[in-house]
Amino acid sequence: MQMDQEKKMGKQRSIHRGQAGFTLLEILVAMSIITFALIAIFRLYTQTISMNHLLAFNTTAPFLAQKKMAELTSMPGEELADNTGDFAEGFPGYAWAVSVEEVVSESLETEDLKLIDVRVSINGDEHVYFLRRYRFLRD
Repeated sequence: MQMDQEKKMGKQRSIHRGQAGFTLLEILVAMSIITFALIAIFRLYTQTISMNHLLAFNTTAPFLAQKKMAELTSMPGEELADNTGDFAEGFPGYAWAVSVEEVVSESLETEDLKLIDVRVSINGDEHVYFLRRYRFLRD
C-alpha cells in the first residue's frame, strides 16, 4: 500500500513538473504569432513614413510652384525662357524647371501669348508637381 502511495506521488510530481513550463511546440507557436504581428507592424510603420513624405511634398510643391510662377509673371516678357534650378537651403532636395512656349492663336490674332510650365520635383524625380499658366504679353 505504501508503494502505491509512492507511485501516485511520483506521478503527481512528474505531472506537476510538466505543467510548470511550456512545451517546445507552444513556444514555437507563440514565436510565430509574435513574428507575424511584428511584420505587420513594421509594414504599417514603413507605409506611414512613405505617406508622410508624400503628404509633405503635396503640401510644399504647390507653394513652391506658385512662388516660382509669381516670379515668372513679374518678369518682362522678353526675359522669359526655359530654365532650371533649385530652391536652395530652405527646401533641400526640391528642384524646379521652367518651360516657356509661344502660343499662336488665330482667334486672338496675336503671337504675344506664352505658355509657362513650372515643374517642381524632389530627389530627382521621386515626386513631381506641374503648374501651367498662360500669359499674355502686353506692350
